[in-house]
Amino acid sequence: MNSVALSYNNTALRLPVLSVSSPDEATNGARDNTVAGSALLLLDNRTLDRECLAECLVLHGLGSEVLAFGSVSEWRSNKDHHPPVAAILLNIGGRKVTDPSNTSEITDLVTEFGPTPVVVLSDLDELAQILKALECGVRGYIPSSIGFDICVQAVNLARAGGTFVPASSILSTRQITVAAGEVSRPLGGMFTQRQEEVIHALRRGKANKIIAYELNLRESTVKVHIRNIMKKLKATNRTEVAYKLSDMFPVEVGELEKSGLPQQLSS
Repeated sequence: MNSVALSYNNTALRLPVLSVSSPDEATNGARDNTVAGSALLLLDNRTLDRECLAECLVLHGLGSEVLAFGSVSEWRSNKDHHPPVAAILLNIGGRKVTDPSNTSEITDLVTEFGPTPVVVLSDLDELAQILKALECGVRGYIPSSIGFDICVQAVNLARAGGTFVPASSILSTRQITVAAGEVSRPLGGMFTQRQEEVIHALRRGKANKIIAYELNLRESTVKVHIRNIMKKLKATNRTEVAYKLSDMFPVEVGELEKSGLPQQLSS
């Protein structure tokens, strides 16, 4: 059964005109006036969710008419009776952007409506979903965990030419990554991956034979790595290497104290 398309605006809902009480609201009001006569196209195949969201967006000061449709095809059959579309808000609920069918749907929307911005509203706030949506060309990714005020600002930001992504999702993913020990290499531009592995072993006071065994290297190869590390740090021995690296690897300060200072480099 086809869903019923409804149009929402302040007149239809009989809402009072809100007075501007702050500079930010004045700026938003001025921006809304620049898109007078244009509308937000809300796409959601769930009737109740679609109608509730449309009304709430208007109530929270979106500043333009909301055209609520169950699909793009429904909008196409009625578009001559509505104002031009200034932005598209696609509510995908719990569906994953990374699923091929959803990726295709979003990409098609971006292609068809470009340069009109497409914003995705989702129940998921995973970084992988956000990045995939951005790859598809969307101008915003709104998790349903945020409030309506931020949702309205995110849509208006996209209409003004910006891109909205939830900082909380990115920060939480970074914390998980750090906790898992998958932090970016702090000296990636100075040392190779293998040299960093040797450095970590050196700072734990491990002998060359142990380092070679743990890294599956020849002891002679370990000595070559250590000499290259010393050369890059302009250090004369292993002890000086350890002290210089203490400032470069502050997270691991104290590990040397547990294991003792490393021994002098043997030839």
